[in-house]
Amino acid sequence: MRSYQYLKFLQIQGIHVNVVSFLGDDYLEKLYAGRPWQWKIISKAYLRRLKSLLSYRHYDLLWIEYELFPWLPAWVEWLFCHDVPYVVDYDDAVFHRYDLNPNWCVRAILSKKIDRVMKRASLVIVGNDYLASRAKKAGARRVECLPTVVDLDRYPLSVPKTQATFTIGWIGSPTTFPYLQLVRSALSDICRQRRARLVLVGAPRVQLEGVVAEFREWSEDTEAASIQDFNVGIMPLPDDAWARGKCGYKLIQYMASARSVIASPVGVNCSLIRPRLNGFLAGSKKEWVEALSFLCDNPTESAGMGRAGREMVEKEYCLQVMGPKLLMLLREAAGRSTV
Repeated sequence: MRSYQYLKFLQIQGIHVNVVSFLGDDYLEKLYAGRPWQWKIISKAYLRRLKSLLSYRHYDLLWIEYELFPWLPAWVEWLFCHDVPYVVDYDDAVFHRYDLNPNWCVRAILSKKIDRVMKRASLVIVGNDYLASRAKKAGARRVECLPTVVDLDRYPLSVPKTQATFTIGWIGSPTTFPYLQLVRSALSDICRQRRARLVLVGAPRVQLEGVVAEFREWSEDTEAASIQDFNVGIMPLPDDAWARGKCGYKLIQYMASARSVIASPVGVNCSLIRPRLNGFLAGSKKEWVEALSFLCDNPTESAGMGRAGREMVEKEYCLQVMGPKLLMLLREAAGRSTV
């Protein structure tokens, strides 16, 4: 979402982008299936990255997601990109992998790694103010905030379905599924008090006690259609350092689909949600139950919030608006007005 969805637009604008992924689909499949890491796959990834960087001087700009070599010191990165301008992009607080790591050795060696990568970059692009604050504190030369956005062409405007069962939706991955435990009790109460169900897209098939749930496999082709089955989209989060670095992408997906939203008042969620205009912020069980009950009992108001969310996405959180901004930033980081 931070880079791939822009590639077609950049190509049309005359920019050639060569994509060199660090890890492949085989790694992700094993990760989400809960299988142990295979060091053979990891070793090949590092070797592949080293090989790809041998020709980096032929490029005008390196566009890096997070870091070039995870778990290696910053001087290794500097060795390969010290004489070519580079842009580094963050939509997660990846620096906390190191500076909050339980292993003292990791903290001692790598706690300042991402700060050093940021400081040497021509440009640091971040997805929210929490990440921007870290980049500025690290001494980055230039910091620009570009939210994680959706392509409106993939999210056709739709009206929530009129149905007997109130559908609460969540989209995510096995790594974020545990956050739902924060609101399990509230969801259980709603399912008990009203005709309601929870639709989970991309979650492991782990039942939440007391919650009527439907599990759906995630795919790029079907995610937008799945969200259209929701009446409301939810995003519970703990109030911790990692969560404060998140960019609220699932909220933007819900709003792009013209669905009302409820989320924990953590990090960027507080900027995305305008209470009672496009959704609700809920910090306690009582607030979650009240927000869910209101949207269940007032479908007209819920639909109105969904429309307001869609309008906000059209103005501020879509590829169609952010594409030209990203293009300008990349060109400026490369040191030229045209590429």
